[in-house]
Amino acid sequence: MPVRILIVKLGSIGDIIHTLPSLAAIRTAFPNANISWVVEKRSAEILRGNLLIDNLIEVDTHSLRGGMVIEELLLSASRQIKSLRQFQFDIAIDFQGLLKSAMIAKLSGAKRRWGFSRDALREPSSRLLHTDSVNTPQGIHVIRKNLALAAGALGIEVPYEHFEFPIAVSAEHIAEADAIAAMAGDSNFVVLNPAGGWVTKLWHAEKFGELADRLWAEKRSVTIVVTGPKETELAGRVAASSHSGRLILTHPSLKGFYELARRASVYVGGDTGPTHIAVAAGTPVVGLFGPTEWWRNGSPNAEDICVERTDIGCRVDCHRRTCSQWICMDSDVNAVVAAVAERLRRVKKRQTVSSK
Repeated sequence: MPVRILIVKLGSIGDIIHTLPSLAAIRTAFPNANISWVVEKRSAEILRGNLLIDNLIEVDTHSLRGGMVIEELLLSASRQIKSLRQFQFDIAIDFQGLLKSAMIAKLSGAKRRWGFSRDALREPSSRLLHTDSVNTPQGIHVIRKNLALAAGALGIEVPYEHFEFPIAVSAEHIAEADAIAAMAGDSNFVVLNPAGGWVTKLWHAEKFGELADRLWAEKRSVTIVVTGPKETELAGRVAASSHSGRLILTHPSLKGFYELARRASVYVGGDTGPTHIAVAAGTPVVGLFGPTEWWRNGSPNAEDICVERTDIGCRVDCHRRTCSQWICMDSDVNAVVAAVAERLRRVKKRQTVSSK
């Protein structure tokens, strides 16, 4: 009987993207395994239709947040994921590192439940619900950290460079991206994403508008501003700050955005889901980072560029969602324009080398 493996990675979108190379490595090592993935419903779209996953199990753990004692948490979780036990998992790997993800692994009935060592867990108490742990190196990108967990749990070889991000798209997503790209003239367009999960991750919307104007004036690049359906006010502020008229606002689906990013000459955005999708799509990326670390959450592609404030002393292990001074994201537009120019230069250099 093939080994039955459960991946526990609930969300967010960026977290899921960072775990996709581990899925690819596990499937390569165990081509006949039965692989399941348990994920939050609100983050599941990016995984739907993935041919490397035999069973996609969607849950809603919103009710498992804060203030509940462990007995109540276990009872609530068991009601939601009772169907998990039908798969009779041999191994569960908790890539999330939270108490609720460890509980899901335990309630799955898996004989072995692997997670990170206590010092690498976001919620150290979750270690009590794992049967085994893996010590992972400090100071590495989260993709490599996840791969190290998969390698230790399953005893497999994993790639620490040249990652595979398996994402299944349909003709509908391709057509969606084609339609948006056509509005920009199909070529030489830049994608900007002004959104972010935390207010402290946001670069000023007005600067995105100025950036769009500069890219048109200096590069003749049309700008496509992508936001979610609930971020129309933010997109409007970007548009209001642009005077060139060479700016398009759109709200693509996640997979439509993935296909759109593949067609872009460059992408600019902060530490948020679409940025990680752009990385997965192989798009040249310029990241705008402040309270979180580029070396950990940014692009693992050495040719991608991060614009960040290195002249301030309050960014070490910050991760603040609110801040009284909030200067780490106050990067200059000139610095971002220069980063875009440099990233495009690197693309051209690589193309020149490849053509020889």
